[in-house]
Amino acid sequence: MRNHFPGRFAAVFVPLLVFAILTAGCVWRQAERGGKGTEPQEQAHKPSGGEQELTRGIGHGAQGEPQPPGEDRKEPSPGGSEAANEPGHAGETQPEQMRPDKQPIVRRATLAAVGDVLIHSSIYKDAKTGSGYDFSRMFEPVKSCIEDADLAIANQESMIGGEALGLSDYPRFNSPFEVGDALKAVGFDAVGMANNHTLDRGEAAIESAIAHWDELGVVRVGAYTSEADRDRIRVVERGGIAIALLAYTYGTNGIPVPANKPYLVNLIDAGNLVSDIQKARELADAVVVQLHFGQEYADLPNDRQKQIAREAAEAGADVIIGHHPHVLQPMEWITTASGRKTFVAYSLGNFLAGQDGKRKRTGGILRLELVKTGEGENSIVEVANPSFVPTWIAMKNWRKYAVVPLAEAPKEQLPDAQAYFGEIESHLKQWMPQLHVTGCGPAELG
Repeated sequence: MRNHFPGRFAAVFVPLLVFAILTAGCVWRQAERGGKGTEPQEQAHKPSGGEQELTRGIGHGAQGEPQPPGEDRKEPSPGGSEAANEPGHAGETQPEQMRPDKQPIVRRATLAAVGDVLIHSSIYKDAKTGSGYDFSRMFEPVKSCIEDADLAIANQESMIGGEALGLSDYPRFNSPFEVGDALKAVGFDAVGMANNHTLDRGEAAIESAIAHWDELGVVRVGAYTSEADRDRIRVVERGGIAIALLAYTYGTNGIPVPANKPYLVNLIDAGNLVSDIQKARELADAVVVQLHFGQEYADLPNDRQKQIAREAAEAGADVIIGHHPHVLQPMEWITTASGRKTFVAYSLGNFLAGQDGKRKRTGGILRLELVKTGEGENSIVEVANPSFVPTWIAMKNWRKYAVVPLAEAPKEQLPDAQAYFGEIESHLKQWMPQLHVTGCGPAELG
């Protein structure tokens, strides 16, 4: 009988041998490709600028809806060329905590701030209409510099307690509600209420003003209706960046704060200032502090201002906005012990006030970028691209008030406007050469 085993063995073994050889070749070639750095077929998903971000909820006065990260980005202004002034764009830097296969997400928000809005009687008389008061036209010439900012802040120095309480001038101010209406209409989102005139007309004016700001939906800080109100840190969200707002004053012109109602106005106290800033840091990505301090009409900050600013910076403030001197003072960076940089404007001067004299009629609009790189606890927030638009309080015979860009001041009021602009620029930049001092045109603002 013939043995068929070899034939059957060959029929099975040979195809198996061929398959094994082919498979081994494929594996060897795949390994060889992997050794040359060929990327895998499926890469980790990277968020794009058009995707909706998830932002953490903040239950302390947060405002604004989460926005796609690409919508709020702005190109750096011409003044942001210095290395210390540029935190970087997406893809340029990558924190160690970020995964190596992802670029960090970068978000930006623009901040605008102005100094004193102090409504003397000549101003509210000028604003009088048949049915009330209209201050809107006074701010119209600089509206474009304010309304395009993601967050705009003013120092409302006179309480807007309303006409029912009786309007009044220096030394104890009370202003019409319509001041708030006008600030809201031109784009202001928040106001500081802590200053030396907060208690001018007592608790009634404070409560009336607060009620009107709240009705307008304007965030107010520095004056409160209760301890609980004061303890609620105001945090607003712009472009995916949570920003905490605080405000304090050196005093109240000798008018005592009621012992049982210390919440009516925030006084500058080192302990409270530091603890509040530290609390705000737990709730927000960035902390902006308004400080009413310094010597009136002094061109430079004094040692006490510098000390308070240093304490605020070390506690965690990212931006410090000063007012009270009624004139412009220089700006500077404070480098903290940890190496973090805090931006300080010691005084933004008068934005709208019924005071005479070239320096007291000069104010301006500060503009900054807050830049957040990364996510969660690994995120970094830096202040970048500082710029300043000097402004002039135009008026004739204590009427026809208007806040105009300094470069556009009426020649009959400021014949040397161009030379004066250069003087203001040099004064503001003496400690911050990279500050960009500009006009109010869209091209100039970047």
